[in-house]
Amino acid sequence: MRKKSLVVNAFLNGLRSVLNILFPLITFPYVTRVLSVNGIGIYNFSNTYVGYFVLIAGLGISTYAVREGAKYRDDIKKISNFSSQIFSINIYSTIIAYLLLLLSLIVFKNLNNYISCILIFSLQILFTTLGTEWIYIIYEDYSYITIRSIIFKVISIFFLFIFVRKPTDYLVYAGISVFAGVGSNILNFIHARQICSIKFVNNINWRYHLKPILVIFATSVAITIYMSADTTMLGIMKSDYDVGIYSTSVKIYTIIATLLGAISTVTIPRLAMLYGKKRFKEYKKILSELINTLNVIVLPGTVGLIMLSKDIVLIIAGEKYLPAVNSLQLISLAMIFSNFSMIFNQCVLIPAKRENKSLRNTIVTALINIILNVVFIPYLSYNGTALSTTIAEFMVMFMNGWSGRDIIKDVVFSRRILKNISTSVLGCLGIILICSLCRISYTSLVLRTVMSVILSVGIYMAILVLVKNEIIMSYMDKLRKRKLF
Repeated sequence: MRKKSLVVNAFLNGLRSVLNILFPLITFPYVTRVLSVNGIGIYNFSNTYVGYFVLIAGLGISTYAVREGAKYRDDIKKISNFSSQIFSINIYSTIIAYLLLLLSLIVFKNLNNYISCILIFSLQILFTTLGTEWIYIIYEDYSYITIRSIIFKVISIFFLFIFVRKPTDYLVYAGISVFAGVGSNILNFIHARQICSIKFVNNINWRYHLKPILVIFATSVAITIYMSADTTMLGIMKSDYDVGIYSTSVKIYTIIATLLGAISTVTIPRLAMLYGKKRFKEYKKILSELINTLNVIVLPGTVGLIMLSKDIVLIIAGEKYLPAVNSLQLISLAMIFSNFSMIFNQCVLIPAKRENKSLRNTIVTALINIILNVVFIPYLSYNGTALSTTIAEFMVMFMNGWSGRDIIKDVVFSRRILKNISTSVLGCLGIILICSLCRISYTSLVLRTVMSVILSVGIYMAILVLVKNEIIMSYMDKLRKRKLF
């Protein structure tokens, strides 16, 4: 299969991720006005509740499948056998998830009011398994799943405005949400059979697959716990108001972080394939390019978000959420650490089969995060939660990097990367200057924000070209060769 462009894949994956965030942002203002408060409560609780069983059904299989499957993607017989075994394991985990879900509905009588909505959302479990998105990730084929995801989400928005018209339509809204999120997965499963032969099989090499899958699953559970611990502890130790302020910061941070992290995600299968085939020279070359590219993108993204945090909060949430500015600025720094932590984990430790170290690092980080929350929240409230998250992200980045130091040492501390970091920092100084000048020059909130972004991008690129940043110059050379300018 023809090698896919990492740049195109990064754009497509970023677009798909942003759509997954934008869909609820577009629909939520409408449904909050149409549905009753109780209906919204049932919808949100049911969705969150089923999410735990989706996690159980997933079992860390996707991450494991990408790592192992990338080695076989050039051999149709091996990849077909591997994919069938992984799919079969996923079927078993899906059955277990459904059994646990049904058992919980029987045991916990207080869930009776939520049963109908929970059963609708439970379709996500089956559809996620049938979607077999890991096959597309192995082959770096993001175009198919992105296009279908866009189509289903657009159709869902029309369905929403047509069928959700009264306060009791929360079950219809739940069905539309499932259709938007995983409806295209049936088509994905059908199309996946054109890539390789995938079917349910009984001859599964459990001894080979199960241990690493369970370790990766445990890591996913630990990540889920420590990411949700912030909001949970803030709600217990403070108030709903504090949670609302912090949630606004996190929502804005998540949108930006998702965009900036798109290129890392699409590089994982390529790096897993190269490491699995012991093509270490090519592996380190792409890893170096990935780190350099992230430096060029994430550093200015973080600085820009910090400088424009007040304007962004005002535009997205309004004046009553202005207290979220400080927590947003604090948590923005976590964007740098989380992106590089993901590289060290998904692109280094997982391909190198060091998932045990990844699990250890995640558990330690979760404990540190909880302790920091206990210390900071009583005094700093939502700002303390943001600070603890940032420190925890730095810790897990450091530990993941240390666990893979023998692989990345000559890459991370190379003269090439250090030089690119210094040029990016110079460009960030230009962003700070531009945002400060725009704050003085423009009184209109929207105009000030738009001009700050446009001029910041312009000055940042100009500085990088002036100091001959390697990444920017290489992309300019590619554009010249294609005669695009």
